[in-house]
Amino acid sequence: MNDAIKEKIRTVPNWPKKGIMFRDITTLLKDSSGLKTCIDDFHKRYKDAEVDVVVGIDSRGFILGGALAYLLSKGFVPVRKKGKLPAETEEVTYDLEYGTDTIEIHKDAIAKGQKVLIIDDLLATGGTSLAAAKLVQRLGGEVVELAFIVDLPDIKGGEKLKAAGLRYYAQVEFEGD
Repeated sequence: MNDAIKEKIRTVPNWPKKGIMFRDITTLLKDSSGLKTCIDDFHKRYKDAEVDVVVGIDSRGFILGGALAYLLSKGFVPVRKKGKLPAETEEVTYDLEYGTDTIEIHKDAIAKGQKVLIIDDLLATGGTSLAAAKLVQRLGGEVVELAFIVDLPDIKGGEKLKAAGLRYYAQVEFEGD
């Protein structure tokens, strides 16, 4: 099944800067069978898991997380870039491959003790994922697992997640940047 997902992901050389091989999931998302295979795989993995809510990371995590939360009959919580949420928020600033960024979650989005699945499209440095996990934990939630379509193991984000005591699942891996 992972090959069926991997073959639908486009590689764009030298984007957003020279030397980067960008893994573009929009080609997977636009393909009805590819999107179905992707979401079905996540559903199969988490349908019997103890998960109370799905957290999706801005912005592709919204697509994946919304669909998965629906299939799991769970709520969905967005983690957004700074300044996009209207109510009181908790925020974390973190390092990315190309600089720094800040993400936020509504302070009332996660109840103490809730079991949370965090989902995004791609794991590279792990900065965004670790920041999202910190937000969930600050609000008293327990991160059950982080889920991704793509892992770039050479960039070592997965190692950072494991070092932080977090579990993760990726549908496919791509070697190199």
